[in-house]
Parts: sequence; structure tokens; C-alpha cells
Amino acid sequence: MELTNPKKLKKGDTIGIVSPSAGLAELFPHRVELGKKMLEKIGFQVVFASHSRNRERWVSGSPIDRASDLHQMFANDKVDAIMCTIGGDHSNQILKYLDFDLIRNNPKIFIGYSDITILHYAFAKKAGLRTFYGPCLMSEFGEYPTVLPYTLNYFKKALMNEKPIGLVKPSEIWTDEFLDWFKKRDLTRSRKLYPSQGYEWWREGKAKALIWGGAIPTVNHIAGSEYWVNPADKIFFIDIPEGDSGIFYSQSWLDSFLSDLDNLCVFASIKGLMIGRPYGYGQKEDKILKDMIMYYTEGYEYPVVYNVNIGHVAPIITLPFGATVHLDSTQNRFEILDSGIV
Repeated sequence: MELTNPKKLKKGDTIGIVSPSAGLAELFPHRVELGKKMLEKIGFQVVFASHSRNRERWVSGSPIDRASDLHQMFANDKVDAIMCTIGGDHSNQILKYLDFDLIRNNPKIFIGYSDITILHYAFAKKAGLRTFYGPCLMSEFGEYPTVLPYTLNYFKKALMNEKPIGLVKPSEIWTDEFLDWFKKRDLTRSRKLYPSQGYEWWREGKAKALIWGGAIPTVNHIAGSEYWVNPADKIFFIDIPEGDSGIFYSQSWLDSFLSDLDNLCVFASIKGLMIGRPYGYGQKEDKILKDMIMYYTEGYEYPVVYNVNIGHVAPIITLPFGATVHLDSTQNRFEILDSGIV
């Protein structure tokens, strides 16, 4: 599958903000404002799509409204990149309303994670556009008092420099602490940071292949549909989000979703497996997850690496879909050999 690389970002460029899924920008305008100010501080201009700060029940607008916001940003020649406010659960509702010819004919950076996985797959499959699994406006750039340096560094490496991203070092710190946004406790102090143990190689090995993946359960929403991108012969990454209760995602549900992927022969066909640090996990949950992963990948020889800076636990990298990735457990190495931009 051939993917078109969008043009790189430079200071003075305009980033358009969309909310394809959750309508949380209306509930937490202080996070939106912090994110906007941070992007402006870096040197960008910021514009908001028509419905990006609205809320209708749990989403930002009707499926048609949310699709039209994406069309608005892709069609606007003054918008150089598109960033999502946050994820959610309902990006799948807008797929049938998207004009993929419009997107194909106006390639530009599109970035987000979590439920935005659905749009990454669809844009690749239907519009041939390379997109980026990375920070959102509210969750990362709206961090108080500022975006975490590791997140910003890899955002710039991926989107503002056409050279290969290169070696991805594990962050020295991490956090999944949540300070109540409703009560604005997130404005009272920065989140607690904990020392990171770096990459954990649950199976040794080497691999070099294109990378694909996304957030469970969002990957499973799209699996087998016309928008599905088969990860065969690729290095697959898994991002495990928070659960509805605000703590870790149900490991019983996760086991079921891993079974879905197993039935699709994902684990039998990939060249390597990367797992982002899961939200809310402790030693007990880590052990259960490792047992599950080793069960589903039993008999395969490809490397399995855990605790990668992808997804719902800060800080995170910006990852170009379909880039060539090199994994080598003997050197504790994760390297992105391509650039996703021109």
C-alpha cells in the first residue's frame, strides 16, 4: 500500500483542530486554551473547526457535522496540519460520510491517538495518506504547566524534520496520574512523575518491517471492515487505554479483544510486537498482561517489547504509520528508519 507523505510543519504554519469523536472540548475549555497557547508558543497558528468545541451528548456533533469539520480542514489551503482535541469512542460513526477523494487530493499532517486509530486506518486505506499516531491538543499539549519535553521532542522530530526519526530512546520518566479536570485540579500542580525502567523485552529477537497498530478496542471496531489494514508482515503495536471507571482497562475485555486479533491471524502473521505502557497498570496487571501476550504469541519467534512510549501514558512519541521500524533486543533498540514527511 503506497502512502503519500504530507509536507513537514514549520514555524508560522497553521494547525487546524478537530473533534472527530468525544465532545470533551466543551466540558474542559481550560485544557483547550492551554493546548492552544502551547502550540502558539512553539510558533504555530491555531484555528478550530466549526464543531470542534461543541458537545451533543457524548460527541462533538452529528456524524455529518464531524465529517464536515474534517472536510473543512483538509480543503482549507491555509491549514497545514490537523490535530484532534482528544480521542473517544465514536470515530467509526463518521466513516461513511467522509470524502476520501478530497483527503487524497489535499494531503496534510493528521495526528491523534486512541479512538482516532479508526481514521488513521481509513485515511491510509481509502485516501493513501500517511498519518501520525501521536499527541492531542487537550491531553498532551494541554498538560499543566507545559507539554512534557519528551513528547514535544518527538513531535518535532516526526513532523518538523524530514530526516528519519532515528533511535527512539525510552523516556526516563512516566505518569498516568489523573488530576480531576472537572474540579480543575490539573491547574493546581503538575502530575507526579515516576522513574521508568525502559523497554522490557518479553521475547528476544530482531525485526525490521513497516509498523502498524493502534488502540484496543478501536482496532477491533474496524477489524475486517473495508477500512481494515492487514498488519501481516508488519511490526504491530498495541495501545491499552484507561477503562470506563478511570482506572485500567478491564483485562477480561482485553483478553477478548486479543482473541479477536488472534482469530484474524494477526499474531501469526506479524514480524514483531510492541506494547505501549498501559494506563493504570501495576505489577499484578503487568504479569497478567504478559501471560496473555505470551499465550497468544506462543510458538512465534519475533521480538515482543513492552513499556514503549506509545499511547495513553505520558510522555509519548509521534509515530508515522507505515514507517520502517527496526527492533533489536540485543541492543535494546527501537529505531524508526524513515521520515513520514517531505
